[in-house]
Amino acid sequence: MAGQSATGWQRKAGIGAAVALLLFALVYRFLPGWLMLPPTVPAASVSSGSSSISLGNAAMSLGSTPASAGTSIYNAGPPLALAPLTARIVSTPQYAGPPAVVDLLKQAHAAELAERWVGTPDSAAALYQRALALAPGNADARAGLGALSQRLASNARQAIDEGDAKAAQALLNLLRKLPGGLTATTPLQARLFVLEHVQPLLREAAEQARAGHALNPAGSSALDLYRRVLTLDPGNVVAARGVRDLQHGVLLQARAALASEDYPRVSRLLAQAQSVAPDSPELIAMRAQFRQTRRQHARALVARADAALQARAPRLAEQLAARARLLDPTLPQLASYAARMRDAKLYDGYRPGQVFADNFIDRAGSAPTMVVIPAGTFMMGSRPGQPGFRSNQAPAHTVTFSKGFALARSEISVAQFRAFVRATGYITDAERQGGAMVYDELSGRMRMDPGATWRDGYNGQPATGDMPVINISWDDAEAYCDWLSKATGKEYSLPSEAEYEYAERGGTTTPYWWGQGSPKQRVENLAGSLDRSPKGRRWDNSFKGYGDGYWGTAPVMSFLPNPFGLFDIDGNVSEWTEDCWHDNYVRAPDNGSAWVNPGCQNRVVRGSSWASTPDQALSAWRMDMPADLRSARIGFRVMRRL
Repeated sequence: MAGQSATGWQRKAGIGAAVALLLFALVYRFLPGWLMLPPTVPAASVSSGSSSISLGNAAMSLGSTPASAGTSIYNAGPPLALAPLTARIVSTPQYAGPPAVVDLLKQAHAAELAERWVGTPDSAAALYQRALALAPGNADARAGLGALSQRLASNARQAIDEGDAKAAQALLNLLRKLPGGLTATTPLQARLFVLEHVQPLLREAAEQARAGHALNPAGSSALDLYRRVLTLDPGNVVAARGVRDLQHGVLLQARAALASEDYPRVSRLLAQAQSVAPDSPELIAMRAQFRQTRRQHARALVARADAALQARAPRLAEQLAARARLLDPTLPQLASYAARMRDAKLYDGYRPGQVFADNFIDRAGSAPTMVVIPAGTFMMGSRPGQPGFRSNQAPAHTVTFSKGFALARSEISVAQFRAFVRATGYITDAERQGGAMVYDELSGRMRMDPGATWRDGYNGQPATGDMPVINISWDDAEAYCDWLSKATGKEYSLPSEAEYEYAERGGTTTPYWWGQGSPKQRVENLAGSLDRSPKGRRWDNSFKGYGDGYWGTAPVMSFLPNPFGLFDIDGNVSEWTEDCWHDNYVRAPDNGSAWVNPGCQNRVVRGSSWASTPDQALSAWRMDMPADLRSARIGFRVMRRL
């Protein structure tokens, strides 16, 4: 019994559920308001927005079907689809007015939703016009017509901008028939008139561009045609775009030329681009890129020119610098390079005042340390009335050094001369011919010492390596220079007399390089009144109030250098020069070269020594000495050609 009861209950529950479902379906279908659901929207209220007016679009059809008798002008032609609408559900607006007018407005609204704007009796324009005929003051009808007028004008303007003259004219014809349409069409009709004239020009310009006549020939090129269009229609977007495209093509060629470093071609192409559109952003950017690339290339060329200078290749350096100047004449590095090039020409790549030493090419060691003497001009000799004037110092004359030269910083030392003797086995004149003149402390005079050689000092005693080498002849000094030239591969010699005086003066015009009279500080190893010999002797003729602490020679570079950086140039020992002796400067060279006569026996000695009087320390002083003289007061220093 229990099972039968359960089965009956289940049957009754199933029948009840089916009845409830059927009742819900009927209410949902016929009385949705009871369920608070929105009414079903007719399919005609949904606008797809798929039709629009555009250049070359067939969505708008302007037919020639005649209007029916008794209909208004808005009913002429097939339906016209205007601006696209976004798909949406639109409810019917609430209109005011008589029922017949409201009904027409609702029909016009439905025509708008269906995109039947103009051209048929049931178009929105025709229905709005019929509503106005019934109620001339109806605001909704006027507003509807105003919106249609704006849409027609907007689409006509777009068609003109896109060059579709046919579509634009059809739209203007319709717009002109709307209230206020004549006023709205006037400026658009003027633009359309221009469009009809510029379209052939635009087509011809495009053909010329395709044929490769972008900028030439003059008068019929694509550029000229686009410019004629812009004269007729300054706002023509097609012509403006065409001009930009023409310039873009030229700038593409310029970029290719820039990549291949054909700078003259880049310049020509940029000039062409300038003639197309002077202030375009693309042209401005290209100019900046061109300047940057040229400057970078010019910098690289200057760096290569510097490397060529360091490699002692001035001709190659000048070629590279000339190319850099053509690329960027304002490059700052060119100014400093010019100074380096001048130094290379005048000083073999060194700088005035620079100190250097040439290495030997066949053994360890190096030549004496040299100082670069600047090129320049000075007055050589002296005039009557000047301190210590002698006739052999006249006439005073101008000497010009067109190129610099290098002079040893100090006199050649005993150690440096010893290296020469060890390398060559050279035997000096003092060793072959029996000694040299040395200082005798007992008599206070110079005497011949048969055993004195280059190894000895001013008093005939062995000399240390840092003392200036003395007791050597002019030939001994020449032999040392010849050895240096072979050992270094450079050109060494004794300085000319003019080179010595120029270097001794150091750019000064005073009697001594340190100025007037006795020095105020220890500048040179000179005969000073405060100096004393080992036995207490004094100088009879000396610089008053001056003492340098030495009686005899001093180690080289023990005192101050002159303005050119030379030590002992007017003290310690006098020095051999290359020149033969001449009694005066008549017909003396004015270029600083040595004045040499073949077979001359006497040579010029310049500069004072530790035992010279003040007159002998004057910068213009010169002495006549036999070339084979060996003396404790005479040494030498070397000169190197640059």
